[in-house]
Amino acid sequence: MTTTHALLISSLVSWLMTLGLILSVWALARQIGVLHERIKPVGALSLGKSIKAGEVAPRFTLPSLTGGSVSLGGANAREQSTLLFFLSDTCPVCKTLLPVLKSLRQQERKRLQVVLASDGDAGAHRAFIEQQHLEDFPYLLSQEVGLAYQISKLPYGVLIDASGTVVTHGLINNREHLESLLEAQDLGFSSVQSFRSASGAAANPLYKQVH
Repeated sequence: MTTTHALLISSLVSWLMTLGLILSVWALARQIGVLHERIKPVGALSLGKSIKAGEVAPRFTLPSLTGGSVSLGGANAREQSTLLFFLSDTCPVCKTLLPVLKSLRQQERKRLQVVLASDGDAGAHRAFIEQQHLEDFPYLLSQEVGLAYQISKLPYGVLIDASGTVVTHGLINNREHLESLLEAQDLGFSSVQSFRSASGAAANPLYKQVH
């Protein structure tokens, strides 16, 4: 075998290997795309055991660190829902969500009021309010409210409708989780997961036969 033939064969093998690699990458990318379509983004994960969707929210009337007082539970005179957002001045994830809360408060101001809630040292929270420019939010400092909802992880959101009923609640780690609370209310379900479960069951032929 001459050197020229050896080079040609080597080049051909190299091209075949490259083609095989390209096909493998294409197949992998296609499979990832299929998995992406199958795996739907989930909403906020409900952790609280004390308060369930559909139950009457506990009633509180408490002073706000930003002035005035805040009433939770009971009928809302403004016919607005209330997003009760539990946070901490030392929680990194809470801080990343503050711009989202500000945007949500502005966009949904006609139908939604956003109330921030925490506990701890009042001085530290006043400094936090000033640093993060939260003066426009009602800001509750009450361990009692957190205990009523059995808040064990932060940040956590509870959505209460205008009649004072808990619509949904869950752990909030990103914008999608936060928006899923409002989406669940619009869909009329206790969570986005519940809606998808019901939709999946309704699409099942066996479900249709039974119902």
